[in-house]
Amino acid sequence: MLVLRSLLFNIAFYVNLIGAMILALPTLLFGRRAVIGLAKYWSRSSLVLAKYIAGLDAEFRGLENIRPGALLIAPKHQSIWETFAILQFFDDFSFVLKRELTWIPFFGWYLYRADQIAINRAKGSTALGQVVDGARARFAVGRQVFIFPEGTRRPVAAPPAYKFGVAHVYAETGAPLLPVALNSGVFWPRRSFIRRPGKVLVEFLPVIEPGLDAATALKQITERIETATDRLVAEALANDPRLADAIKIETAKAA
Repeated sequence: MLVLRSLLFNIAFYVNLIGAMILALPTLLFGRRAVIGLAKYWSRSSLVLAKYIAGLDAEFRGLENIRPGALLIAPKHQSIWETFAILQFFDDFSFVLKRELTWIPFFGWYLYRADQIAINRAKGSTALGQVVDGARARFAVGRQVFIFPEGTRRPVAAPPAYKFGVAHVYAETGAPLLPVALNSGVFWPRRSFIRRPGKVLVEFLPVIEPGLDAATALKQITERIETATDRLVAEALANDPRLADAIKIETAKAA
């Protein structure tokens, strides 16, 4: 049953995405806000599909910590899930992403029109400068910028691997930073089509105010996110101890 429900959800998830992109092509004519509105629809509708097809619900905590205007958002990254699920809570967001994604037909058109921060990673050391400049420009008009602090998805039980980039952007731009903890990888593992039933927990943590140096900021970002993430993972396992074995297998495969 788990495999069947996962398969049905994955089909519905991508049909929903592709269908929305095709039917909403006229939004490309109406600017960034229209495209961001479409992304929020995708966020909410995907969560509905996950709940009623895969039995995967979500709970969002700490919403009072989300503030309007310029904000650097640093979510834990365990799964594809968080790339869409938390969009609905932010008014005018931009992701830091590799520019090759903007070359994908349809999907890339929307990324370009939504004015995302597309960087050329081939530039090496100058790529971080691209991120800082892009983030500073968007903060100046009150937008929010997402940066995944570890850069890529990490297995649930893997040791943290935070990059210096997010702290550097925080220190250079003077923007407040919102850390985000979650346990999505317990239910939606990376590199797997399985979608386990249960409840993904997301916690928007207290904002790290501007003024820290990059090294201190990175330490705080890491400690806050990891401490809260460990707690949320433990809560999921307490609700369903069988999930622990699946996490051990996935962590071993990733090693």
